[in-house]
Amino acid sequence: MKVSYRKTWKNHAENQAIQPLRIYVPETLSDVIAIITEAERLVRTVRAVGSGHSWSDVGLTPGFLVDTSRLCRVLALQESIFRPGAFNGHLVRVEAGIRLRELNVHLDSQDLALSNMGGYDAQTVAGVMSTSTHGSGMAFGPLADQVRSFDLVGSGGIVYRIEPAGGPTDPTAFESFAAGGVIRWRLVQDDAWFQAAVVGMGSLGIIYSVLLNVEPKYWLKEVRSMHPWAKVKADLLSGRVLAENRHYELLFNPYAVDGINQCLVTTRNTTPRPDRLPKDKRERNVLSETFASLSITRKVANFLFDWQPRLTPDFLNEAVLAGLVDNEYSNLSYKVLNIGGANQLPAYSMEIGVPMERNLHILAIERIMTIAETHRQIGEVYETAPIAVRFVRGSEAFMSMMYGRDTAMLELIMLSETEGGYELLGVYEEALYELSGRPHWGQVNYLNGNREFLRALYPMLEEWLMIRRQLDPRGTFDSPFTKRLGLSRFGYLPD
Repeated sequence: MKVSYRKTWKNHAENQAIQPLRIYVPETLSDVIAIITEAERLVRTVRAVGSGHSWSDVGLTPGFLVDTSRLCRVLALQESIFRPGAFNGHLVRVEAGIRLRELNVHLDSQDLALSNMGGYDAQTVAGVMSTSTHGSGMAFGPLADQVRSFDLVGSGGIVYRIEPAGGPTDPTAFESFAAGGVIRWRLVQDDAWFQAAVVGMGSLGIIYSVLLNVEPKYWLKEVRSMHPWAKVKADLLSGRVLAENRHYELLFNPYAVDGINQCLVTTRNTTPRPDRLPKDKRERNVLSETFASLSITRKVANFLFDWQPRLTPDFLNEAVLAGLVDNEYSNLSYKVLNIGGANQLPAYSMEIGVPMERNLHILAIERIMTIAETHRQIGEVYETAPIAVRFVRGSEAFMSMMYGRDTAMLELIMLSETEGGYELLGVYEEALYELSGRPHWGQVNYLNGNREFLRALYPMLEEWLMIRRQLDPRGTFDSPFTKRLGLSRFGYLPD
């Protein structure tokens, strides 16, 4: 196991950095147990990071940082300790540090696929699970909802296999499996424990492995088309576009050009294997993909936004939307769900989930438009990218943005050198909290430890804290993130 000292860790966007006491790169479950045991002996904190694609401080620690990049294997399913009937479906078991792109390649080789994923494939399985990362489509919750069981190393180096009540593991067979070994295993099949720990933001322990439910390989057809906000709004109010499409999402220009806020609508639906389609229908737009991937594009974009910010609304944002129009892209599901070259642009973002009840998602979109226009007029502060909206089914995970409600996720994206960008995000955030918005844990947010406010946002907060106390009684997994939110050991003592 590799250990580094006096080394700075930075996230992918380099907007978060820390110099922990040690950086560990474990390769086995025993390594993870040893790290936690050593940290508790020395009274230090521990935090795990994956590929560093969170823009928030969720992964930072001044203590021992655990780099999970070598915990990236596909594992045996352990069928011998499953309940009868547990294989009514398709399952895969992987280590927590495997990235979605490697998992997708493995699944494809087995004629399987994830049911859904977000627009990027460089995150780790544990990372997307722990922060409630999501894709689009009202038939799908966050990716954490595809989890059926996971192994988490908690305080004392105890390994908990956590599942819902009636989970796939047979308790008697598991007891025989765990007996006599040097690893201390505990099987917990409890709905509350599962829904608390599956979105734990790294605060309940370190995830070692995950059992996922997947499905047979399938293909998707994606169509991207431009429409004015008035039409998109009418479609959303009717609800048909969400019911009729497997995936429906939009990008909108928050600024009206000639009186119209343009929207790029993306739909994705299953399609037969597209082998007979022309090549251009089986690839994304080559020009826009090439343009987005060039390093010079990033430099030019940031230069233009800095030099002539007034070009933002009608030239740059509108040009981005127009360049993404495509009447068909059909391919394997995971290739279509990955949004492609746009991921290469240097940016950071905030994402807030607003409930769809009472049409709050419509009000949220229009409020963002108003805020963007107001800041343009008052201080020439601009939103330097179109804003994404995705629609996600409600989840039972206690600390998910989608807990208990169907949710519209508004992703507020800024190019990395946007002047006033973080400040504008803060204004958006406050406005969306007024509409019962909840922040994506892996993206920029300014929440603090106001317990009453957190309870209002997350009604299962106290139950989550109770289970956190049991998994982390010593505060081993405390961090700047938990301190900021009032979730650290001393912060969550009874009021």
